[in-house]
Amino acid sequence: MKASLRYYLAQHRGTWLAGGLFSLSFGVYVAEHPVGLTPDVATTAANKAVLLATVAVAQTLPVLTSGIDLSLGAIFVLANCLASSIVHGSSLAVAAGAGLVLAAGAAAGLVNAALIVLGRLQPIITTLATSTLYYGLALGLRPVPGGSVDSTLADAVTGQLPGGIPAMLAVLLAVIMLVWIPFRRSVTGRGALAIGSSETAAYMSGIPIARVKLLTYTLAGALASLAGLLLTLVTSSGEASATLAGTYTLNSIAAVVIGGTSLAGGAGSAIGSVFGAFVFSTLGDLLFVFDLPPLWQPLFLGVILLFSVSLAALRLLKQGSRLDWFS
Repeated sequence: MKASLRYYLAQHRGTWLAGGLFSLSFGVYVAEHPVGLTPDVATTAANKAVLLATVAVAQTLPVLTSGIDLSLGAIFVLANCLASSIVHGSSLAVAAGAGLVLAAGAAAGLVNAALIVLGRLQPIITTLATSTLYYGLALGLRPVPGGSVDSTLADAVTGQLPGGIPAMLAVLLAVIMLVWIPFRRSVTGRGALAIGSSETAAYMSGIPIARVKLLTYTLAGALASLAGLLLTLVTSSGEASATLAGTYTLNSIAAVVIGGTSLAGGAGSAIGSVFGAFVFSTLGDLLFVFDLPPLWQPLFLGVILLFSVSLAALRLLKQGSRLDWFS
């Protein structure tokens, strides 16, 4: 029992650290906010944080395989532009439009995976190239900001549940419960971790590497498009913003690092990435309540990233081999 608990704590130490950091920063934010923690304050914070958290969950999947997806921000923006064009009308049309947005993101992820697996290309180069393609499609769909979205759906997703709980948090919980946990416990999820630890050993163990990577990148694209759909529901419009795409891509990678997922692959959790994304969001809010210049945010984020990466490196240096990581 003691050994199992020790293993569990070691496996999820990054998640606990990110959760503690978020609790501390959010506690300071609430204490310094002029009106404290009200349902409206919580809803506003959640509507912003869940967008990055969803992209961070998407980024976690390829990172577990020792890969990376630099196109997720572009898929996010593409989904935003597409949703602002088709997610309105009758209830059936709204449902079909939302489904098409998710399918488009999954298709983009599948293209990434096919190029990586079948073309034997490096993920970082492949997804950097496809990000340009996806951004071009977004710009073609929405050359100027605009569009609309079903107001009933937008109000339901961006509003509050009974008790003042932000509905966006329920959406994020659904992503964790219905996507991450089944993935983590599935053969594909375990295969992704094995590939990230050692692709050669995973191949020798009979793990279907090509299938695992195809499913992993496809699911990442679908989650990024879900975040783009949520952005449309928050803003009620679409915009092909290259800055927005780049920001969400880089911040999702940073959130993954803060959440304790190793960029070398083979270890990590999407829940830690969620807390990492929440830390990012809360730091921006802290600058607001303390009336600090927005240019200070990169400094704070850089310090936190340096601390997280250094802590992970320190743990690795103390181990004789990767097998000792969870011992």
